[in-house]
Amino acid sequence: MEEAYFAKQLMDWYQKHKRRLPWRHTKNPYLIWLSEVILQQTRVAQGLPYFHKFVQAFPTIYDLAAASEQEVLRLWQGLGYYSRARNLHACAKVIVDQYQGKFPESYSELLKLKGIGVYTAAAIASFSFNETVPVVDGNVYRVLSRVFGVKEDIASGSGQKKFRQLAARLVPKGQADVYNQAIMEFGALQCTPLTPACLLCPLNTMCYAYEHGKQRELPVKVKRLKIKQRFLHYFVIRQNGSLWMRQRVGKDIWSGLFDFYLLESSADKTLENLMENEQIMQFLTQKGVSIEVSKVYKHQLTHQQLFIIFYIIDIAETCLAGTLIAEQQLKMFTKEEVKNLPKPILINNFLYEEIF
Repeated sequence: MEEAYFAKQLMDWYQKHKRRLPWRHTKNPYLIWLSEVILQQTRVAQGLPYFHKFVQAFPTIYDLAAASEQEVLRLWQGLGYYSRARNLHACAKVIVDQYQGKFPESYSELLKLKGIGVYTAAAIASFSFNETVPVVDGNVYRVLSRVFGVKEDIASGSGQKKFRQLAARLVPKGQADVYNQAIMEFGALQCTPLTPACLLCPLNTMCYAYEHGKQRELPVKVKRLKIKQRFLHYFVIRQNGSLWMRQRVGKDIWSGLFDFYLLESSADKTLENLMENEQIMQFLTQKGVSIEVSKVYKHQLTHQQLFIIFYIIDIAETCLAGTLIAEQQLKMFTKEEVKNLPKPILINNFLYEEIF
């Protein structure tokens, strides 16, 4: 009875308070998938313009699959977590090539697709195909923990298992699409992290956290992120009005995006320190080289704090930069070409502040 009451109250609240969002007016799995990937670790206000840009550029999954990775990354610029964009693109190709452009209609089959995890598979399966599976995100953890007094650590394997089991029991058969949207929206708007609207909450008569004053303590998350500090020194080599840039590869941050010649240090260093490198010194002390040093840019990622300095280096046509260019596989781009390259948002901001 308590579980049925919980679900009904949530869905009644949802019908009165839900936000008008474009992906809520469709059962199209492509649009729902696109919205869920964009909104992972992204606020709705920030993600909504990106959703519209992607739908305009790639109205169908065939359009997304046919695009180049560079086009996809360029549109994604500024959202962060760029592996999401690469996985999105790769998954679109698989669905077109192996599934004739149609999404699998079950949670278990959706899980087999590259880049689609437990959360996204449940969202597509329930929102598009009304399969009775629970969607569990940060909002859902918070609501369930507070209402039912679940004190297990949401970052632990055992805690996640317990929450998934509870969430699965609560999904009403035949109403998974509305219920899952409702509990996520309830966490986003009503049962918020710091200032939940408890006095006006339709669940306050059954809420453990409200009864015991535990709103700030639930949900429990013991794991703490270790923040690594990185010091990045970018050489912005400018020649004849064009810029020497390179595409990042490998598994580090910003893979697939474009930046400049990079020196990284374990601690803060000055240009004089960098010139202890003989190759750098020979390059910078040539006749016809001028250097301008930027301010320190700070950029926060989930696990990393970046401290970045740009050295804007103008070189004459006769200057030698071949060793540096070959070392990091730099290529020359005109300013117009640079504007169309996918870049980390910090690089993009720097360019528009200092270069363009």
